[in-house]
Amino acid sequence: MAYKEKMDELRGELRVMSKAIPDAMRGFGAMEKAITEAGVLDKRQKEWLAIGMAIIIRCEPCVNFHVNALMKAGGTREELADICAVAIQMGGGPGMMYAGHALACWDELATPAE
Repeated sequence: MAYKEKMDELRGELRVMSKAIPDAMRGFGAMEKAITEAGVLDKRQKEWLAIGMAIIIRCEPCVNFHVNALMKAGGTREELADICAVAIQMGGGPGMMYAGHALACWDELATPAE
């Protein structure tokens, strides 16, 4: 399954969850908005951190969504590669495997659909 398809499928699952537990999902969304819009780090820098942590905790959906968010925040593939290098340093072999997912996701999302 392609990264975009995986992300679309997960968005559908999140919509179902939003109907099942709307208050919790709204609360999480409010927390996310407050964190990304405030503080001394800009959104791009916060995405650097989120991707690095997602790689280390081995959450592929988190990697995918934060790679996409980094792209939207004006990040570059070179920044992502550097983030991957730090994640590999901190996470060893498993970090390397998920860093590979991050770069593959970037490459797919950066390629125009045919």
